[in-house]
Amino acid sequence: MKTVHVKIKRKLDQESPSFWEEFQVPYQAGMNVISVLMAIAKNPVTKDGKPTTTVAWDCNCLEEVCGACTMVINGKVRQSCSALIDNLEQPLRLEPMSKFPVIRDLKVGRQFMFDALKRVKAWIPIDGTYDLGPGPKMSDQDQQIGYKLSECMTCGCCVEVCPQFNDRSNFIGAAAISQARLFNLHPTGHMQREERLEALMGEGGIEDCGNSQNCVNACPKSIPLTTSIADMNRQTVLYGIKKIFRS
Repeated sequence: MKTVHVKIKRKLDQESPSFWEEFQVPYQAGMNVISVLMAIAKNPVTKDGKPTTTVAWDCNCLEEVCGACTMVINGKVRQSCSALIDNLEQPLRLEPMSKFPVIRDLKVGRQFMFDALKRVKAWIPIDGTYDLGPGPKMSDQDQQIGYKLSECMTCGCCVEVCPQFNDRSNFIGAAAISQARLFNLHPTGHMQREERLEALMGEGGIEDCGNSQNCVNACPKSIPLTTSIADMNRQTVLYGIKKIFRS
């Protein structure tokens, strides 16, 4: 019977050391990495026949929309739901993302990214619960730009490959910068534009970007992250000049 050979970097909790375990599961046509992990969960026995604990991982939508199942597969960060076994070399090597605290096994905590979205106020403010009527119109060009930026799923791929994002830096990351651009572009979100620019001009903001451009290559949604960084860099510079003449 054809099988799938997989090596998984495991960690039982945040304090425990990491270790590797190997598994072998029956192959089925059309399998993805999630299918392999589900097969292991059904029968948690190592390749050597030793019973072990169930491997922990995150997943939700299973169609590359939520970003929850992001992990490092054969050395490349990507979503495991869209990683088809037929397109991957074996043995599969599954590892958790290295830039986030490991909760257990392949499951990591991405709270930093959500905190970064709070820093740049990545939302549209709504005053009251009553019907506000139709909002301001957006041009077709702005709608097209905004739609692409809105595909960000906070998966963490961009910060995983970013050399500026590490435990010695407070860099906010390309995803948050791009989301600041998205909400500054929106007619209603524009009202909080200066607050977002202030956040990007603060510690760990846009000045910490080293322009390595790894993020745009790693983004599974092909979001123009480097264009967003350049645009927000321009916005912060113009805003900084305006502040000088205000004072």
